Amino acid sequence: MLGKDCILPPEGARNLNPVVLAFVGDAVYSLYVREKLVLSSDFKTGTLQKLSSEIVSAHGQSGLAAELLPLFTEEEADIFRRGRNARKTARSKHASVSEYNRSTGFEAVLGYLYLTGQYERIDFLLKDRI
Repeated sequence: MLGKDCILPPEGARNLNPVVLAFVGDAVYSLYVREKLVLSSDFKTGTLQKLSSEIVSAHGQSGLAAELLPLFTEEEADIFRRGRNARKTARSKHASVSEYNRSTGFEAVLGYLYLTGQYERIDFLLKDRI
């Protein structure tokens, strides 16, 4: 059920809880980062894990979100704000509350783009920034 089989219409994806979108976006970003690291290096798994963890951290995602905000469409910016402002049950151990909130907004945008089949847009936003 990956890829084309799970594409939702934008309205259906917008109606999902932004934390649910972030749940999907977290997986999308993690896979994107891991794939990029594996294809661009010859590191052993321990080094790959360390590098991946640094990039995928709330702190790393928050910085990337700040860089991407000016590139977001109006719809993406709305999804970002909903994710950033959503009530979350978890807290980050290694990031500030504002970093964690921005990272959740970032993940919500990726989840939205993935679930609506906008894979090229994901690639455009992330390609040369990792």
